[in-house]
Amino acid sequence: MFTKILIANRGEIACRVMRTARKLGVRTVAVYSDADARALHVEMADEAVHIGPSPVGESYLRGDKIIAAALATGAEAIHPGYGFLSENPDFVDQVVTAGLTFIGPSAASIRAMGLKDAAKRLMEKAGVPVVPGYHGEAQEIVLLASKAREIGYPVLIKARAGGGGKGMRKVEHPDDFSEALSGARREAKAAFGDDRVLVEKYVDKPRHIEVQVFGDNFGNAVHLYERDCSAQRRHQKVIEEAPAPGMTPELRKAMTDAAVKAAKAINYSGAGTIEFIVDASQGLKADRFWFMEMNTRLQVEHPVTEMVTATDLVEWQLKVASGERLPREQAEISLSGHAFEARIYAEDATKGFLPATGTLHHLKFPDTAPEGATMRIETGVRAGDTISPYYDPMIAKLVVHGKDRPAALGALAAALRQTEVAGSTVNTAFLAALSADPDFSKGDVDTGLIGRHQQALTEIAPPDCETVAAAALAASGAGEMSPSDDPWSSLAGYQHFHPTSRRTRLLYGEHDITAKVSVRPDGRFAVTLDAPSGSANAQDLRTTPRLARWPGHVTVFSGAVGYTFAVPDPLARADESAAASGSLRAPMPGLVKLVRVAAGEAVTKGQPLLILEAMKMEHTIAAPHDGVVAEIASEGAQVTDGTVLVRFAEDVHA
Repeated sequence: MFTKILIANRGEIACRVMRTARKLGVRTVAVYSDADARALHVEMADEAVHIGPSPVGESYLRGDKIIAAALATGAEAIHPGYGFLSENPDFVDQVVTAGLTFIGPSAASIRAMGLKDAAKRLMEKAGVPVVPGYHGEAQEIVLLASKAREIGYPVLIKARAGGGGKGMRKVEHPDDFSEALSGARREAKAAFGDDRVLVEKYVDKPRHIEVQVFGDNFGNAVHLYERDCSAQRRHQKVIEEAPAPGMTPELRKAMTDAAVKAAKAINYSGAGTIEFIVDASQGLKADRFWFMEMNTRLQVEHPVTEMVTATDLVEWQLKVASGERLPREQAEISLSGHAFEARIYAEDATKGFLPATGTLHHLKFPDTAPEGATMRIETGVRAGDTISPYYDPMIAKLVVHGKDRPAALGALAAALRQTEVAGSTVNTAFLAALSADPDFSKGDVDTGLIGRHQQALTEIAPPDCETVAAAALAASGAGEMSPSDDPWSSLAGYQHFHPTSRRTRLLYGEHDITAKVSVRPDGRFAVTLDAPSGSANAQDLRTTPRLARWPGHVTVFSGAVGYTFAVPDPLARADESAAASGSLRAPMPGLVKLVRVAAGEAVTKGQPLLILEAMKMEHTIAAPHDGVVAEIASEGAQVTDGTVLVRFAEDVHA
């Protein structure tokens, strides 16, 4: 076994690897960028090395700096985590050349599976079923459009390099093919440096089911059963589970046999995942699944497999990379119970899952698992940390295990209701709604489920009177308490021998709320509210609500929803007229990738004006109303949150 390893990653996966390394007595070295100087993974490691500025191209993608850090600290091996350099065969070659061990597959295995088109040709030769489509080298638009017609619409355009939904477009009609291809190529080039694509048949009711495989350097390979990752938004996974609901013995055997066959075809060593697309339109059948791709690394969702097979996949990685055989043979690996993983992101589900940034002023996870269940919180952040625009906005992975699927799903819902995040927009309410969705609850899930139910899943009911009253009560004690104080006790300071009151103001969305908080002689509180919620009496609040105060705000938690109210400074002279309706501002920091209109051009409501690239994804900025463009940002411009992207002529509504 190694004595010291370097982890070439950040966030929750770096922390995850460190926990297992510590258990095995292996010392760890962290690397960090400017933005991560005080990150949790840096604090957890035995040593840490600064490798550059915040952008990934100047830090976490600099293989030379990472290898130099490993050599300087005496690390014997490098664990890549996932993302960044984890599937870069050139980096693997450089690690080996430097005399270090790469904790993962060989460069040859990664190259064999790194490009989707080549991988699918290889799988066809190995006898693994492959989804119908065009996987050739030629990339002329006329040829690709012709192949799409041959395959039959709808088709799916996919980047041949990378994954995570980047560079992927569903095309319903031939007239839309050209624009979809351009968008997929741009996004693929930005994310992977390779704009080549493949075109495949779009399956009507697709299930995304993947098989965890593991190989060693002695020719052995096993599977650890399947995971279902069909719950996706924007082609990115949201809630994963193991085993797959509705799985039949026949399909499981066919799929796991194919996965092991795929791993052995490339002499695979280490943790890997074979991803399949399954046509669930007529139930799960052994002849209706096809190979999509192989991820030659540890997956984000690996904890659900660990939960149902009682394994530590990171421990297996370290043992196999250090020269040991697989810890268990196939007959020794069995399934037990059911597990879910929910990805908690800083994102606004009500705005198309737009990634968010912010400081996590309040962060609290459940203290204990629901009765009869076990729970893991995988995170790389703490309260007070900042969600940066430079990296993936994941806050945590909430993982639960129960005796069966209903028990595990109930535990997931309970844990989501107890999770509290304030300071950034988060998706906990959406996750809770998805876990309660009737189709999801009964296991009738496919990759289109979220899209079909998106409005219902992302709708958040307005705060009720009691919630607003609680926020007003907390805000009224702003001068007497710190964020951790109980507002009930702080307000008692201005109760005397007769009722007293204090007025406070809250902002919730477009609503401006005025509240009067009174303290009765018996110590109870009365909160009288103006619009939008009418009146409420806080004496009806029998217990202290779950809430968090943070600079200029109060967040009240109701189930999995966090209602955040701004608390204006009464001494501030806010110039509200500055929020002009004649301009569009950047919703987050990013790069203006493509400008579709010019100054002086008349536009209509909903017309795409430009494409903003942020968080490695493209976001279309559309016209909010008819008008004439007076100014528009330039292509290639790097903008910050709030930068004016488009300004309309003053007579826009004339």
